[in-house]
Parts: sequence; C-alpha cells; structure tokens
Amino acid sequence: MMASAEPRKKSNVKYASMCAILASMAVIIVGYDIGVMSGAAIYIKKDLKITDVQLEIVMGILNIYSLIGSFAAGRTSDWIGRRFTVVFAAAIFFAGSLLMGFAVNYAMLMAGRFVAGVGVGYAIMIAPVYTAEISPAAVRGSLTSFPEVFINFGILLGYVSNFAFARLPLYLGWRVMLGIGAAPSALLGLMVFVMPESPRWLVMKGRLADARAVLEKTTETPEEAAERLADIKAAAGIPKDLDGDVITVPKERNGGEKQVWKELIVSPTPAIRRILLSAVGLHFFQQASGTESVVLYSPRVFKSAGITDDNKLLGVTCAVGATKTLFILVVTFLVDRVGRRPLLLSSVGGMIISLVGLGTGLTVVGHHPDAKIPWAVALCILSVLAYVSFFSIGLGPMGSVYPSEIFPLRVRALGFAVGVASNRVTSGVISMTFLSLSKAITIGGSFFLYSGIAALAWVFFFTYLPETRGQTLEEMGKLFGMEDTDMAETENTAAKEKVVEMPTS
Repeated sequence: MMASAEPRKKSNVKYASMCAILASMAVIIVGYDIGVMSGAAIYIKKDLKITDVQLEIVMGILNIYSLIGSFAAGRTSDWIGRRFTVVFAAAIFFAGSLLMGFAVNYAMLMAGRFVAGVGVGYAIMIAPVYTAEISPAAVRGSLTSFPEVFINFGILLGYVSNFAFARLPLYLGWRVMLGIGAAPSALLGLMVFVMPESPRWLVMKGRLADARAVLEKTTETPEEAAERLADIKAAAGIPKDLDGDVITVPKERNGGEKQVWKELIVSPTPAIRRILLSAVGLHFFQQASGTESVVLYSPRVFKSAGITDDNKLLGVTCAVGATKTLFILVVTFLVDRVGRRPLLLSSVGGMIISLVGLGTGLTVVGHHPDAKIPWAVALCILSVLAYVSFFSIGLGPMGSVYPSEIFPLRVRALGFAVGVASNRVTSGVISMTFLSLSKAITIGGSFFLYSGIAALAWVFFFTYLPETRGQTLEEMGKLFGMEDTDMAETENTAAKEKVVEMPTS
C-alpha cells in the first residue's frame, strides 16, 4: 500500500503545481510593467518632453489605479469564480498595453496606464488567492510563492525588453517596450482554460461533486480529499450531514456582502482584527521599505552612482532582474521546510544592511560629484544586488504567501483585497514621490529613510506574525487566537438559513 501511495502523491503535487504555475502567470504582467517602465522612462521623458513630476506620476499612478481592480476582483472572483477572473485580468491588461503602445501623447499614455492598472489590480489579487485555495497544506508555501517568482520573471523580461529595443528610434522604442506587454496577456488568457476551478469557491456555490473531484486531484489520498472537503464545508457554514452533487446555499438574510464587510471591517473579532492587521502590515512594509524605488528607478540610482551610459545603465539593470529571479527560486524550496518567519526576519535584516550600504555609497558619490570613487560605485551596485536578493528570499514572496492563507474562507477574497489595497497605495506613494524625496533629502538620504522603515518592519514581524507552516487554511484561525466557539459562530452565520439539497437529474 505504501508503494502505491507515493506515486499518487507525486502526481497530485505535480497537478497542483501546474495549476499554481498557470494562475501565477497572471502576475507576469505586473512584473513586466515594473521592469519595462524603469528603462522606458528614460525615453518617454525625452520623447514627450515631460517633467520629473509628470514622470513620477506616469510611473507610479498605475499602483493607484490598480486599487479599482483589486477591490473589484474580490467581488468578481466570488461571482464568476477564481479561474475566469484570471482571464478577465489578462484581457484588461491586454487592452491597456495596446493603448500605451499606440499612445501619441501624455494623456493617451495616462489612459493606457489606467486600463493596465485595473488589470494589474485584478492579477495581484486573484493569483495568490487561487493558488492558496488549490494547494495542499504540505506544499502550499512553495506554490503560493509562485506569484512572486513570476513577478520577478516579468521584471526580468521588462529589463530585457528595455535592453533589446533601446536602439530603436526614440519615438518607436518605448512604445514597442510597452505595447509588447500584450503578448503574455493573450497567451495567459488561452492557457487558463485548462485550469480547474478553486474547490473552496465551488463549495461556496454548492457544487460539492466538482469540489470533491478537484480535491482528489490535489491531495494524497481520497480520504484526505474527503477530510479537506468536510473542513471547507464547515468553514462555509454547510452542515456536515448535508451532502450531494449540487446543493443550494441560499443568500443570508442580512446580505452576504454586507455581512462580510461587517465581519472584517466594521465589527471584527479580536482574532479577525489581528489577521487583518497582519496582512495590511505585511503589505505596507513590503512597499514602504523602498522596493519600488530600487527596482523601478534602478537606472536613475545607478546613474547617481556614476554610471552614465544608457547601454551600461540598462545592462546593470538587467543584472538586477536576473539576481531577483535567481534568488526568488530559493524560497520555493525553503518556505515549507524552514517556515515563513525565519525567511521573513532574515530577509528584512539583510535588507536593512543593504539599504544602509546603498545610502552610504550614494552619499559619498553625491559629496564628490566631480570625482570618480570606484569603491563607492561598487558599494552601490553590490548593495542594490544584495537588497533585491534579500527581498526575494523573504519579504517579496511573503506578500503573496502569508496574506493568502490566513483569512477565513468567508472573508478571504475581501481580506486579501484590503491587503492588496494597502500594498498598492503604499507602492504608489513611494514611486510617485521618490524623485521629489531625493531632491529634498538627497538620494542617499532617501535610502537611509527606507532602512529605518525596514527596521520598524522587522520589529512588527517579530512581535506580531505567527508561523503558519504546515497548517491547513481551515486551521489558521487558531494561530491568531480564534477559539473553536468563535470559529463555530463565524461558520454558523452562513448556516442560519436552511441549506437544502437540489434534486439531481
């Protein structure tokens, strides 16, 4: 019996991995936009003759626009399902990429940024949620780190696109860089149709037979699939003794959506409040520690360090993308072996040291504008590479892994959307103020400021975030102080109405 169980386990893990890979491809578009804008900004400013303030806005406004998509994605994914929401995200970004690619002026470029931003909001919300819901507990950390892997891969593709098309005529180069982002969106829209739907969404819709079929493909044994199905039914407020291929889950008397807002925002229990603050805090510190400034403005940072040739700037920037992509792969092997907290704390600790080094190097170069100081330039380059490496082994992927697994089923989509909103707002503020901040307190001073924020992040993570490794999604509440009675009360909210079985033909 043991010999026959192992192949099945490997086969099912491979199937879940395939689903996670396909869903995570949605966030390639997020990474591509970050990477390609870092280099395209050089040529956009020259071609459209815009100011630094206008450049800040066009680079950072997408994060603000993505708020629309991230909140809409929660409702959309609960309505049409996680899988088709991925298709929707790809279609919106496809349209946005074409608008940016054919932009003839600043206003049209901003319109393209708006449409693409909505698509980005959908993608960064739905990919981690779907991956967490499809993954077995034993490998969920590895699989839910895939979105961050593909974000980094997208960033690398964006950097390579910059380097490849930089030699085109000025009016054409940046438009090709942005417009070609439509290609991965089109490919994703087609590939998603081979993905199964999330079993947890299927249960919420009363489609128990379909949910059971998906769970049997992603768990080790039929017995484990049955156990997971029972846990999901309990979390959805469906009585254990109610079974059938399809059941009807009537809308609650108080209104389902209003009840979810009440449970999460208006009057949350202490445990739900802690879960929400953990997610929002993690997303906030992920961006407030300066990652957008390092990645999005890396050519500007390297130029400040003394590298002035455009080709050399883009070449070193490609090295940043390659380093990020390489190190993010490390976390896929370690997150379910080492755990979330050790990776997160060591990651932020390394980022603090790297930011101090970068601030020091840039300050020295800034104080000697007419002199070449090789050690300071080398320190800046090494500090940037170290920063993106440490970010990629912990704080980067944990923005997908941790928030996607800690929320109870009923509030998961909205809870994750709130966390993403925190991420996008913070990212937008950082990316739209970096050039102005650099002029106000120097570019070196900006990175010293980010290092102080990263130190606060380390303290928050150490004192507030529990380890979640090895826990099922339905067991997470206990880690945050949710007692069995509280969990039962939450579950029973959905069960106050009679759930009846539909006759099947």
